Amino acid sequence: MEEHCISQERLGDTGFSYTLSLINGKYKMTILYTLMEFGVVRFNEMKRYIGDISYKTLSSALKELEADQLIHREEYPQIPPKVEYSLTERGKSLIPILDGMCEWGSQNRLSPR
Repeated sequence: MEEHCISQERLGDTGFSYTLSLINGKYKMTILYTLMEFGVVRFNEMKRYIGDISYKTLSSALKELEADQLIHREEYPQIPPKVEYSLTERGKSLIPILDGMCEWGSQNRLSPR
Protein backbone atom coordinates (compact mmCIF):
# COMPACT_ATOMS: atom_id res chain seq x y z
CA MET A 1 0.00 0.00 0.00
CA GLU A 2 1.27 3.43 -0.93
CA GLU A 3 2.10 5.66 2.02
CA HIS A 4 0.93 9.25 1.92
CA CYS A 5 1.39 12.22 4.18
CA ILE A 6 -1.57 14.12 5.65
CA SER A 7 0.19 17.46 5.15
CA GLN A 8 0.03 16.93 1.38
CA GLU A 9 -3.59 15.80 1.25
CA ARG A 10 -7.02 17.44 1.46
CA LEU A 11 -10.18 15.71 2.63
CA GLY A 12 -12.16 17.70 0.07
CA ASP A 13 -10.33 15.90 -2.74
CA THR A 14 -11.41 12.42 -1.66
CA GLY A 15 -14.19 10.20 -2.91
CA PHE A 16 -15.37 10.01 0.70
CA SER A 17 -15.89 13.76 0.80
CA TYR A 18 -17.80 13.75 -2.50
CA THR A 19 -20.08 10.92 -1.36
CA LEU A 20 -20.69 12.67 1.94
CA SER A 21 -21.58 15.90 0.12
CA LEU A 22 -24.41 14.04 -1.64
CA ILE A 23 -25.84 12.15 1.33
CA ASN A 24 -25.06 14.58 4.15
CA GLY A 25 -28.15 16.03 5.74
CA LYS A 26 -30.38 15.04 8.60
CA TYR A 27 -32.85 12.98 6.54
CA LYS A 28 -31.17 12.18 3.21
CA MET A 29 -29.95 8.74 4.25
CA THR A 30 -33.37 8.02 5.77
CA ILE A 31 -35.05 8.96 2.49
CA LEU A 32 -32.65 6.79 0.49
CA TYR A 33 -33.23 3.89 2.89
CA THR A 34 -37.01 4.33 2.58
CA LEU A 35 -36.84 4.21 -1.22
CA MET A 36 -34.48 1.22 -1.09
CA GLU A 37 -36.92 -0.68 1.13
CA PHE A 38 -40.20 0.25 -0.56
CA GLY A 39 -39.30 1.12 -4.17
CA VAL A 40 -41.81 3.71 -5.33
CA VAL A 41 -43.13 5.94 -2.55
CA ARG A 42 -45.49 8.91 -2.50
CA PHE A 43 -44.66 12.08 -0.56
CA ASN A 44 -47.25 11.65 2.20
CA GLU A 45 -46.40 7.96 2.62
CA MET A 46 -42.78 8.91 3.16
CA LYS A 47 -43.74 11.67 5.60
CA ARG A 48 -45.80 9.21 7.66
CA TYR A 49 -43.11 6.52 7.56
CA ILE A 50 -40.28 8.83 8.63
CA GLY A 51 -42.42 10.53 11.24
CA ASP A 52 -40.52 13.38 12.83
CA ILE A 53 -39.87 15.45 9.70
CA SER A 54 -41.57 18.64 8.55
CA TYR A 55 -43.13 18.93 5.11
CA LYS A 56 -40.65 21.70 4.26
CA THR A 57 -37.62 19.64 5.31
CA LEU A 58 -38.81 16.57 3.43
CA SER A 59 -39.53 18.61 0.32
CA SER A 60 -36.14 20.31 0.47
CA ALA A 61 -34.23 17.04 0.96
CA LEU A 62 -36.13 15.39 -1.91
CA LYS A 63 -35.30 18.32 -4.23
CA GLU A 64 -31.60 18.10 -3.33
CA LEU A 65 -31.51 14.33 -3.87
CA GLU A 66 -33.27 14.79 -7.22
CA ALA A 67 -30.80 17.54 -8.24
CA ASP A 68 -27.95 15.15 -7.40
CA GLN A 69 -29.63 12.51 -9.58
CA LEU A 70 -30.04 10.02 -6.73
CA ILE A 71 -33.84 9.93 -6.87
CA HIS A 72 -36.45 10.30 -9.59
CA ARG A 73 -39.61 12.36 -9.15
CA GLU A 74 -42.60 11.32 -11.26
CA GLU A 75 -45.54 13.71 -11.35
CA TYR A 76 -48.89 12.54 -12.71
CA PRO A 77 -51.27 15.10 -14.27
CA GLN A 78 -54.38 14.36 -12.24
CA ILE A 79 -56.50 15.85 -9.51
CA PRO A 80 -55.57 15.57 -6.74
CA PRO A 81 -51.91 15.73 -7.81
CA LYS A 82 -49.94 12.51 -7.49
CA VAL A 83 -46.15 12.51 -7.13
CA GLU A 84 -44.02 9.39 -6.66
CA TYR A 85 -40.35 9.06 -5.80
CA SER A 86 -37.94 6.23 -6.56
CA LEU A 87 -34.21 5.63 -6.71
CA THR A 88 -32.40 6.31 -9.97
CA GLU A 89 -29.73 3.90 -11.19
CA ARG A 90 -27.20 6.21 -9.57
CA GLY A 91 -29.18 6.08 -6.32
CA LYS A 92 -29.45 2.30 -6.55
CA SER A 93 -25.66 2.13 -6.67
CA LEU A 94 -25.74 3.25 -3.00
CA ILE A 95 -27.72 0.14 -1.97
CA PRO A 96 -24.61 -1.88 -0.99
CA ILE A 97 -23.61 0.95 1.36
CA LEU A 98 -27.12 1.15 2.83
CA ASP A 99 -27.26 -2.64 3.18
CA GLY A 100 -23.89 -2.57 4.94
CA MET A 101 -25.18 0.03 7.39
CA CYS A 102 -28.29 -2.07 8.07
CA GLU A 103 -26.20 -5.18 8.65
CA TRP A 104 -23.78 -3.34 10.94
CA GLY A 105 -26.69 -1.90 12.93
CA SER A 106 -28.31 -5.31 13.33
CA GLN A 107 -25.06 -6.86 14.52
CA ASN A 108 -24.05 -4.02 16.84
CA ARG A 109 -27.36 -2.87 18.27
CA LEU A 110 -27.11 -2.63 22.01
CA SER A 111 -29.86 -4.20 24.09
CA PRO A 112 -32.24 -1.69 25.66
CA ARG A 113 -31.41 -0.96 29.26
